[in-house]
Amino acid sequence: MTLHRTRHLARFGAAIVAGLSILATAPALAADAKWPSRPITIVVPFPPGGMTDVVARRMAKDMQDALKQSVVVENRAGASGQIGTEYVARAAPDGYTLLVSATHHVINPAVRAKLPYDASTGFTPLALLATTPNLLVVNKDIPVSNIPEFIAYAKKQPGGLMFGSSSIGGATHLSGEMLKLDAGIPMTHVPYKGASPALTDLLGGQIPALFHDVMTMAPYVRDGRVKALGVTSSTRSAALPDVPTIAEQGVPGYEAITWIGFYGPANLPADVAERLNTLARASVNSDAARPWFKENGTDPGDMDQQQYAAFVANELAKWKNVVTRAGVKVE
Repeated sequence: MTLHRTRHLARFGAAIVAGLSILATAPALAADAKWPSRPITIVVPFPPGGMTDVVARRMAKDMQDALKQSVVVENRAGASGQIGTEYVARAAPDGYTLLVSATHHVINPAVRAKLPYDASTGFTPLALLATTPNLLVVNKDIPVSNIPEFIAYAKKQPGGLMFGSSSIGGATHLSGEMLKLDAGIPMTHVPYKGASPALTDLLGGQIPALFHDVMTMAPYVRDGRVKALGVTSSTRSAALPDVPTIAEQGVPGYEAITWIGFYGPANLPADVAERLNTLARASVNSDAARPWFKENGTDPGDMDQQQYAAFVANELAKWKNVVTRAGVKVE
């Protein structure tokens, strides 16, 4: 056999191997190219009717219209969001099982010793859907009208000032803990089982102060039943534009927002993740969605996937720091 013939056969053999390799991968490539070829499930780890659920359902409808494929929302509530979140973490990373969750997703790892998933590595961050500030309000008879007066008043109270929130370890509770740490205010948290009893006690004077979301508190502020001292976001809220931020009142860098995010299981294909980011941003920033967000005191998210991944990482680190310094634990 000549050297030329040997080289020719070698090249021919290599071509056959390459061809077989292409044929072997063709079905996988075709499957990716057809995404989505079957219904998509968006898991919400909370009961129906809350803000997270409503935002997820609005987005699901828009995705369904854009993809011409069924997109359903499934509520898997329980254990402060852990049950539904674990379900998605264990799902195949194929773009058919996704998660819409709230700030619990980045707070739970800080306040709970054990979780059945890793919030840092177990998910593909896809898009920020919505943000809303919390609000520090006080009973109308408390003699303060801004944050500096609130700080001075709290320091005069024997044993410090009580503040309420709707739960232990939630975004509203930790908004208060962060202010306590950043401003050096002597405050004691009073946890409630839900927003309604906390608000009832604030209005009745059983507690002097409360952290709660802007959407819920805005009507009470407008009719004078409570006094709003500051919003917890870095910019003022369109729902209460005359209420300054806490940061601009002498607590620089203070920011503690409630937000809703979109995730897939870890290792979601990059092209599917990018498509989901585009679909989510289009949904929450549509002409139909913007008035609804404004009416509810909420801002739509608009980050690309890389920006959102960095935002999630920063939130995980921030709340871990706050919880460690405040010594907050949830059994």
